[in-house]
Amino acid sequence: MTAPQRGYSATKDQLTARLRRIEGQVRGIEKMVDDDRYCIDVLTQISAVQAALDKVGLGLLDGHARHCMHEGARTGRADEVAEEMMAAIGRLMKRG
Repeated sequence: MTAPQRGYSATKDQLTARLRRIEGQVRGIEKMVDDDRYCIDVLTQISAVQAALDKVGLGLLDGHARHCMHEGARTGRADEVAEEMMAAIGRLMKRG
């Protein structure tokens, strides 16, 4: 059975590699806490992870807009797919 095409299908390997790097950064932050590193240094690394995740999220939104929304328009589900995307943007923008 063939996996469904997603907006990120063409760059899945790059996306997976980026997520693994982020995972490594998070493990590094955990080690910093275990090693009692300076608070500001830990916060700086947390900020870097958040920025990296934001970049992944924006890339996924771009793929969704270019692929999934196009597909939704083609199949008569444009409004549904647009609402879904706007909800995802809202979730990404919530912080704190």
